[in-house]
Amino acid sequence: MKNRLKVLRAERDWSQAELAGRLDVSRQAINAIETGKHDPSLGLAFKIGRLFDMPVEEIFHDE
Repeated sequence: MKNRLKVLRAERDWSQAELAGRLDVSRQAINAIETGKHDPSLGLAFKIGRLFDMPVEEIFHDE
């Protein structure tokens, strides 16, 4: 699954650690999601959507 997480994070000038803190996950989890090594749980995907005020479908999409 591809995602726009890195771009959205960079637009806000947040580090991976900052984003991780806002989502209550580890920095390593953010890195794994951004690089496509791990897909977030549905709950985390919705939490990310709320944080960026965007529908989940605009952040995550099939390859």
